[in-house]
Amino acid sequence: METGIHELTAGYALDALDPEERSAYEAHLPGCEHCQQELESFWTTTEALAVAASGPAPSAALRERIVADVHAEPRQNVVAFEPRRRRVAPVLGAVAAVAAVVALAIGLWASSLSSELDETRAALARQQAAAQVLGDSEAENVALQAGDGRLVVGADGKAVLVLDGLDPAPAGKTYEMWIAPGGDIGAANRAGTFSGREGLEAELVAGTVSSGDVVAVTIEKAGGVNAPTTQPIAASDPV
Repeated sequence: METGIHELTAGYALDALDPEERSAYEAHLPGCEHCQQELESFWTTTEALAVAASGPAPSAALRERIVADVHAEPRQNVVAFEPRRRRVAPVLGAVAAVAAVVALAIGLWASSLSSELDETRAALARQQAAAQVLGDSEAENVALQAGDGRLVVGADGKAVLVLDGLDPAPAGKTYEMWIAPGGDIGAANRAGTFSGREGLEAELVAGTVSSGDVVAVTIEKAGGVNAPTTQPIAASDPV
């Protein structure tokens, strides 16, 4: 009995024991320092996983289904109370299944987090680059011939388009910037997309702006297009 009951710690930590096993384990636990330490170790690991996976919590229904499946396992091979080690096998199987689910969930979450971090770093880099252009005392300020705002162009050709009063893009659409050589919108090159927002906003132009170029903005389908399909709603004077 004593040897078998020690092996119920993992099942107890996961709340995967049947009532008889739980009662027996809880009666044994206060007097067993080994089980107390092992149970604390299981709970510490579980808490660490919960802190690491700060995304949406698994639903209570998922846990209930897992526990129900464990309890539904056929027990035709289970004999009397004495050979307790055989009864531990389904519990250990449940522990392995839960561990696999947790590992998969953490893997998916980590992949999503990595992607989000990459996007955040890219956004931060764009903001820093835009701030450098806007803070350059030698940068050229170019008026807009359409829309409200200005185009700020640094000596190295990096530019920031500052717009005012542009509403968020309609559903399924995006704002796309273009660099039009010599003002020729038909030969324009893609220069980045943005979703728009109320009030003043500054967008880093992707690419290098040269003398005579015009930076324009059109409304395109979400994700952007390779060439303008609509008339510009904002456009700078030639640089």
